[in-house]
Amino acid sequence: MSRARSLARFRLLTTIAKGEPPLADLALGADVVLAVAFAWSLARALVLAPRGLAVAAPWIAAIVLAVSLRGVAAWAGLRLAAARARRIKRRLRRQVLEAALNLRPGAGRLVGETGVAVVDEVEALDGYFVRYAPARAAAVFGPVLVLAAAVTASPIAAGLLLATLIPFVALMILAGGAAAEASRRQLDALAKLSGLFADRVRSLPLVLAFQAEARETALIGRAAREVAGRTLSVLRIAFVSSAGLEFFAALSVALVAVYAGFSLLGLLPFKAPETLSFEHGFFVLALAPEFYGPMRRLAAAYHEKQLGEAAAVRLQAVLGAPRAATPAPIALAGAPVIRYRAASAAFADDPALRIGPVDFEVPAGGILALVGPTGSGKTTLLRLLVGEALLAEGEVEVAGHRLSQAGSFAPLVAWAGQAPILLPRSIGENVALAAPGAARERIAEVCDRAGLAEALAARPGGLDARLDERGSGLSGGERRRIGIARALLKAAPILILDEPTADLDEASETAMIAVIARAAEGRTVLIATHSDRLAAIAGQVVRL
Repeated sequence: MSRARSLARFRLLTTIAKGEPPLADLALGADVVLAVAFAWSLARALVLAPRGLAVAAPWIAAIVLAVSLRGVAAWAGLRLAAARARRIKRRLRRQVLEAALNLRPGAGRLVGETGVAVVDEVEALDGYFVRYAPARAAAVFGPVLVLAAAVTASPIAAGLLLATLIPFVALMILAGGAAAEASRRQLDALAKLSGLFADRVRSLPLVLAFQAEARETALIGRAAREVAGRTLSVLRIAFVSSAGLEFFAALSVALVAVYAGFSLLGLLPFKAPETLSFEHGFFVLALAPEFYGPMRRLAAAYHEKQLGEAAAVRLQAVLGAPRAATPAPIALAGAPVIRYRAASAAFADDPALRIGPVDFEVPAGGILALVGPTGSGKTTLLRLLVGEALLAEGEVEVAGHRLSQAGSFAPLVAWAGQAPILLPRSIGENVALAAPGAARERIAEVCDRAGLAEALAARPGGLDARLDERGSGLSGGERRRIGIARALLKAAPILILDEPTADLDEASETAMIAVIARAAEGRTVLIATHSDRLAAIAGQVVRL
């Protein structure tokens, strides 16, 4: 089962890197070829040195050239691998971000965890593609090439190299399985910590309001200690595997050195089936460290492999998560008729929980108010239109177009809720989110119509006044007016208002109702509200 999972992760990473040329792998492969050339040139230079410098000069030049080219190959391999990793991460981050922004309602992912996937888990692939992937390619054929070169000089020395490789591979398989599990747990713990921290930062006002600082601090502390423990487990396994590699690498060099030395001195305790010359003996001795060179690089990057595979699995969970339906393009000439026909809304994380069924029809250009106690499903029924709730039964139609076929009517809808999302930008830029590229004059006009003129006049900079992500300095009514201004700016034939007058005093509610009445002109409007005064401007009232 573990082998099957490992193979699946390998295929996943191969798919991620699909289309990228293996230039970095070829550069490290060239380094192995140059290592063989270096060892042979060194052996030839030592053999010919007693005959004079002029005789050995070509081989000395070959040594210098091989060393120089090996440096160039290592540098080029690193640069090419880094460039490949940047391209892969850029492409993958775009895909993950698109998937995260289009998750189906109820997909069950916290905002913090999704943010970790887009940033940290994509970045975790860097080491895999920069260090591990090229080292893996070189480790596949590098030892084979070195072994083939050693066989031509001394089959027994080649056999000694091969003999030390077998237990090393067994050790790496055992360590690799443990490292894979430890890395997966480490990444899970890190994602949990990052997601927990991000979500607690978002909920900081609530935490402070309920004096839960100590409890939440302790919770984050436990998550941080878990990450530290998981990291130490990964490092312990990495140290053990590295120690095993160094032991067998040193053993292989020592065995070849002892064999070559005793063979040249004629002191072998057994009759060797070969006669080893100084040239061939020195050649295999120089090759011995190169036999484990590619595997040293692979072992040094093995943690990057486990981290990359664990990150790829988590990223695949985001990429494979259910996505909201893509709205079909629908062109309407004016305000449409909206019909709910025995429509029920459901939730992806709890399909048994449903809102409805409801039956009603809103005439073109009409206003309908959904009235009912908190939890009765007013907002959920409205979210059906924009694909943020699932249609469980029945049908919702807009101008004859079916929600079950269109997936969402979001492009036709201007939405104004009781808590509009504010970004750390200017007031004008926040309003312009509804229509990027809108002219400044148009933005100022809708702000005036939404009743923001007094608030803008009181703030230095007016439309250019900066807000933080919590909209500090804005009252609840001003926030709602920004939402109304957005709805006015978006040329949509349907207007949806979710509790636009909640928690407002009587004077503010009266002013807001007047703004809403102006915003509703020429549109089909659905309002979710507790307010009988706001419901009074509707032509129809549906009580849930």
